[in-house]
Amino acid sequence: MAVKIVERKPLTLAERTYIPQIVGALKTTWKHLVKSKETMEYPEQRPAIPPRYRGVPTLVKDPNGREKCVSCQLCEFVCPPKAIRITPGEIPPGAPTGHVEKAPQAFEIDMLRCIYCGMCEEVCPEEAIVLQNQYSMSGYSRSEMVNHKDRLYELGGTLPDSHLKWDKKKSAEDHGNAH
Repeated sequence: MAVKIVERKPLTLAERTYIPQIVGALKTTWKHLVKSKETMEYPEQRPAIPPRYRGVPTLVKDPNGREKCVSCQLCEFVCPPKAIRITPGEIPPGAPTGHVEKAPQAFEIDMLRCIYCGMCEEVCPEEAIVLQNQYSMSGYSRSEMVNHKDRLYELGGTLPDSHLKWDKKKSAEDHGNAH
């Protein structure tokens, strides 16, 4: 196997003294000195949030205040860092929403593990998880950074719903009597 030696072009006097690089750095420094400041006084001033921003995942309720999550656990299975933990619970048969399959007994998202990928929102068949525009989460301990079910609903609030599966369908008899 032949070894080919590549000859380097010899440096000029200016290149050996680094003068072009020093002049370029001074030019950049001068531009920043005369340019107006771009510093924001956070948190009073906040940057504009771009459209389709993926922020903190939260749970939302339907317009009637009922929880939309049915504990299908798809979000838990699809979450790459395994930040979501759901404990499914049964709905009592006599409850007004007894016709819905399940409801979460416990639902928590560990915000220290969450990578804000948005896969949980995409996979949710009930549109119960929504990524909010909030981008600054802080806490003094690790346990404060785990959002439990009540906190997730507090952050999420209520969103309009296009399919109200929680409302019971009218039976054929009720429907026939209406005509």
